[in-house]
Amino acid sequence: MAEDRLACRECHHVNDPDAQTCALCGSSSLTEDWAGYVIITDPADSQIAEEMNVSEAGAYALKVR
Repeated sequence: MAEDRLACRECHHVNDPDAQTCALCGSSSLTEDWAGYVIITDPADSQIAEEMNVSEAGAYALKVR
């Protein structure tokens, strides 16, 4: 489930609950304190991806604290 996962404070990528580092950027700054969830499938043609500065497809948290 999404609420059990960890979000990266650097790139907002949503990672598995047992992750030690972000699978996308490699940062070790992961948190359980995040809200909102968006799945971006085609970042090149997505206004949301452009707004979030996302260039890789995947699941992202909208707000990370």
